[in-house]
Amino acid sequence: MPVRSLTQSLLRWPEPEQVLRQVHDWARRRTTEHPGLQRVGVFGSYGRGDAGVGSDLDLLLIDDHAQGSQYHRLLSWPLAELPLSCDALVLTTAEHNDLLAEHGAMAAALRSDCRWLWQRLV
Repeated sequence: MPVRSLTQSLLRWPEPEQVLRQVHDWARRRTTEHPGLQRVGVFGSYGRGDAGVGSDLDLLLIDDHAQGSQYHRLLSWPLAELPLSCDALVLTTAEHNDLLAEHGAMAAALRSDCRWLWQRLV
């Protein structure tokens, strides 16, 4: 979300690197409550590196314990803690691999734009 500058009355959009650092830290804090979390990445403008004022966050969560519909999967993630509004996709590793093997637009976008910010150490 835009933040108010301490020295001005204007709103200031967070810098992309600041947003990515905050997403990384958010992901690291989720590991206890989500032991199946394997990787967290961004795609879209933040993945491509061309995010600017007004860009939202497209988040990809690889959680091997994910079950149910996307709606139900998203309910357990505190997305409101992220620095910007976001669209999130929660997939298992197998679902992610299956999606990448497809020839659709979403698969192409994830193959070209995904930038991994956090990964569980084995």
